[in-house]
Amino acid sequence: MVPLGGCLLLSVVLFGTGMIGFLARRNIILMLVSVEIMLNAVNVSLAAFSYRLQDPRGQILALFVIAVAAAEAAAGLGLVIALSRNRQGVSVEDLTHLKW
Repeated sequence: MVPLGGCLLLSVVLFGTGMIGFLARRNIILMLVSVEIMLNAVNVSLAAFSYRLQDPRGQILALFVIAVAAAEAAAGLGLVIALSRNRQGVSVEDLTHLKW
């Protein structure tokens, strides 16, 4: 068995990596991957606390977070496809040209 502290440490490392990746990148695809990493960090902590407290509500909430992540990935992929049809790059600065 993995102790609760180990799971929380993994969650903190994953969330920090995702946050640094999101703030440091200008590529939309890499930013979406960073958001997915942060959501997975939340899922790890939810599952760890759910197991520790013997309460299935944390695992159910983690399933909802997975559903939100899937919707976010689908919307992000749609933005990337729309952007790549109009522009060569997929940077954040190119998104402002999509509104006109």
